[in-house]
Amino acid sequence: MNSNLQAQTILLVGHGSREPSGNLEIQAFADLWRGREPQRRIEVCFIEFADVLLDVGLDNAAQHGGQVVVVPLILNAAGHVKMEIPEHIEHARLRHPQIEFVYCRHLGSCEEILVILKRNLRKALHELDVPDPRNTGVIVLGRGSSDRVANGELAKMARWLYEESDHDLVDIAFTGITHPRLESVVQRQIKQEMRQIVVLPFYLFTGTLIERIRRQMSRLQSQYPQVHFALGNYLGFEDEIYRLLQQRIVEATADRQPQMMECDGCKYREFAADHGQGHHHHP
Repeated sequence: MNSNLQAQTILLVGHGSREPSGNLEIQAFADLWRGREPQRRIEVCFIEFADVLLDVGLDNAAQHGGQVVVVPLILNAAGHVKMEIPEHIEHARLRHPQIEFVYCRHLGSCEEILVILKRNLRKALHELDVPDPRNTGVIVLGRGSSDRVANGELAKMARWLYEESDHDLVDIAFTGITHPRLESVVQRQIKQEMRQIVVLPFYLFTGTLIERIRRQMSRLQSQYPQVHFALGNYLGFEDEIYRLLQQRIVEATADRQPQMMECDGCKYREFAADHGQGHHHHP
């Protein structure tokens, strides 16, 4: 093993799901990554709904010594990325002062993610026998957050998808926390004479929300039998995700000078710290 990699542990942080298959997919993703790069030490933990949570994951990774590179397997920067993970890292630094903890950027809304969305859209259109895009609506469906910046990232991806396609309508919807919801956007697109509608989940892996989306799609098809629906894949194990993770690790570790974490200058986090507030997860 390369001496630099030998002193480095990658800690992959997944969100965690009440649906066990979601957590198992992240474990499988890590196994595939180990297969691609057997010289790397890769461990996994979760923010919630799992056996190995952040503190345990950080402590386990610290046992190897050297450097722990914390890699959030998360698309958008909301409370988990801006506040919760950094807080746990700060506590881990106190518990393990001899360890260098490095925090990577989240995946983000970027060209690599756009490539996957475009690929998933093409596959879904083939399921519909390649209809006219001008009367085929597209809905990019995200998790939803109380953080407006995170919600804006979804809108950015939808706009980029619109710019690089021939679809007259590319909208966004959310499964919770904020609006609009999927049913409302479907209704709006049908009123605008969309004959087919493709829903693209803006999710990395399966879980309870993906299962809920499938049930929603079944109900929508029954409610609007005159419209053809297709549900695209979630982002999953695509090569672009691996490349993004590698890029984030290089960005975080190339400069060995102490780095400002993405959340360190966040006014929201400064306000929370001044008022004694930590991160609270709302389902």
